[in-house]
Amino acid sequence: LGLKARKWCRRNAMPYTTSYHTRFPEYVAARLPVPESWLYALVRRFHNGGAGCMVATDTLAAELSARGFRNLMRWGRGIDADLFRPRPEEKGIFDLPRPIFINVGRVAVEKNLEAFLSLDLPGSKVIVGDGPQRSSLERRYPNVHFAGVMVGEELARAYASADIFVFPSRTDTFGNVLLEALASGLPVAAYPVMGPLDILGDSDAGILDEDLRAACLGALEIDPAAARELALSFSWRRSAMQFLDNIRLANGETLDEPLLPATV
Repeated sequence: LGLKARKWCRRNAMPYTTSYHTRFPEYVAARLPVPESWLYALVRRFHNGGAGCMVATDTLAAELSARGFRNLMRWGRGIDADLFRPRPEEKGIFDLPRPIFINVGRVAVEKNLEAFLSLDLPGSKVIVGDGPQRSSLERRYPNVHFAGVMVGEELARAYASADIFVFPSRTDTFGNVLLEALASGLPVAAYPVMGPLDILGDSDAGILDEDLRAACLGALEIDPAAARELALSFSWRRSAMQFLDNIRLANGETLDEPLLPATV
């Protein structure tokens, strides 16, 4: 679909932008014997054909720039802090021993879930989501609670029913689930990689460590209010204004008074 839209825009001299969300070269290379360099050449050609390529973080912008991507524009993310919120007044939906360490997302090899599931941790582990690796992981880790796909209010209640959000992925470009967890009052345990580094920075809302178990245990000492406070800085309004500025730039407008800094 992206290639067809790109072709139509170029044929009709219509300016367009793209957005880089997924590390397709790494994801494909994890499944097939295809060199990442070949895949990056293809992806780079696609994104460089537009008037701008939107990226969620400065870290991703720096990485793509080093790989020859041009016209990179910052487009941050926002969170629905009304839906995803701490819910101390509600009974948790998981009747499991505490503390509850939770992960939400696609259950697939690129999410590196075994790095989390194999940890020796107190309490319980919960996986929310589905994917091609679910059945094999369920057999391998029978003590883990696999809750399946949840959306909307049910998903928000699942976050609020846990204690720590564990994000073992090393390949995500951002990690929207991190914002959902933080807004729900969950401190984060993750590796110090793109996504967690950009979101958590030097805040007190999580622990980043190459020793993921140490990060999980350290996160138990974090005040949930710090997680919520950080999430509130990622507003829908800021995200929307950045996007609008990017579109105006792509259409050749001069932003005498940008709504927000948009380019990198």
